[in-house]
Amino acid sequence: MADRLSRTVRSDAQYNREHILDAAREVFAADGLNAPMREVARRAGVGPATLYRHFPTKELLATEAFADRMRACELIVEEALANPDPWQGFQSVIERICELHAHDRGFTAAFTSNFPHAGDFAARRERTLRSVAKLARKAKRSGHLRPDFVLDDLILVLMANNGIHATSTATRAAASRRFAALAIRALQA
Repeated sequence: MADRLSRTVRSDAQYNREHILDAAREVFAADGLNAPMREVARRAGVGPATLYRHFPTKELLATEAFADRMRACELIVEEALANPDPWQGFQSVIERICELHAHDRGFTAAFTSNFPHAGDFAARRERTLRSVAKLARKAKRSGHLRPDFVLDDLILVLMANNGIHATSTATRAAASRRFAALAIRALQA
């Protein structure tokens, strides 16, 4: 009986955790990281104590909620590095990451933030940025990327892309694609 009860509690806790993460993804995607934790709890259908028991800080909640987005970002950069044409690879990074970020405003804030207590997320972001820097060096050597490009330019592109506001995600994604095309032209040698 006690064993069955502990499994039930564990499955309930896992259920709550997954609902909290799903709600956080929705809330952060729509409202960014400034959304209050109580809104995440409300949307997840749990009390604040349950939310804070699973995720004591918004930083921990955000890093867990965006783990899949971070992996998508890493895959985009890995695929771009594998492209034999570094300029095409670099363009695909801008296009695909801007689109990814257009669908999830909270991820841009998380990606560009420094989360001191989320070492794994920060390490993954740094690895991804190092890979983009490697791709940028290749694109510069090919003569297609501006020689004065620095990695902070990519962060500025992401921050500007995050500033696109629209009434729907589809409209924001379309505007993001247009913005990415303009940014690529501006970065071209």
